[in-house]
Amino acid sequence: MSDQLQQVINKQNNALVGDENKIDDVVQLVGFIVGEEEFAIPILSIQEIIKPISCTRVPQTPTYILGVFNLRGSVIPLIDLRARFDLKTQKHTEETRFIVMKSGDDVAGFVIDRLTEAIRMPKRDIGPAPETVSEAETMIDGVGKQSDRIVTILKVHKLLERNF
Repeated sequence: MSDQLQQVINKQNNALVGDENKIDDVVQLVGFIVGEEEFAIPILSIQEIIKPISCTRVPQTPTYILGVFNLRGSVIPLIDLRARFDLKTQKHTEETRFIVMKSGDDVAGFVIDRLTEAIRMPKRDIGPAPETVSEAETMIDGVGKQSDRIVTILKVHKLLERNF
């Protein structure tokens, strides 16, 4: 487990001390930026967060799939979330990270522009996904409202879906 992910988990655990009665009413997320928007995924869907490493291009795949990379002996597909969300791609910066997500047996790495923070959000502050697309097709699980911002919560299983 990466140091950065361990720090996020420790921060979450420390925040929960003495708060066992409210655990079921709170969703634990990790926030990140892609383009100008902030997104979040459930913390338990994250296998690892790493700095960018080299990847190998795989022919005849969609443009949002950058290729595959080797993570301690496992070959993992790498998906550029900017391209996946139809945003202009950009070169990696010092803040760029790969988030390795898992859902069941599915695992993939996703390129994000930067991490924001660990988020503990009460379930009452999470609204449904916008009704712009059918619920079965959307990658959006919900919209979290905080005092100073809105965070789009993504469905990890939809991000990991192989639709090519």
